[in-house]
Amino acid sequence: MEDINFYESVYALVREIPVGRVTSYGAIAKALGRDGAARMVGYAMANAGNVRPSVPAHRVLNSKGELSAKAAFGHPNRMQELLEKEGVKIKKDRVVDFKTVFWNPLDEL
Repeated sequence: MEDINFYESVYALVREIPVGRVTSYGAIAKALGRDGAARMVGYAMANAGNVRPSVPAHRVLNSKGELSAKAAFGHPNRMQELLEKEGVKIKKDRVVDFKTVFWNPLDEL
């Protein structure tokens, strides 16, 4: 039951990420008081496709700004397309200005 509640908390927080911004699995975990639970955030994101209201999972990346979960989007370029549509620049599966577009929920909420 705890994981289900954690997932719901992850989804609620990810829905707060502004368009054109990205964050990391670790930043989400830390903001939820579960520092070190980045992998659990990743599991939540892997299950986000069927969640309603929708969750902008494409805005959650690894700590290097890489599109590490792009395979979860059904097409190898879909995650990049979603981010680029929001104005996020991607080069070689990595956000170009990661530090500039990084959204840290601890600082911004």
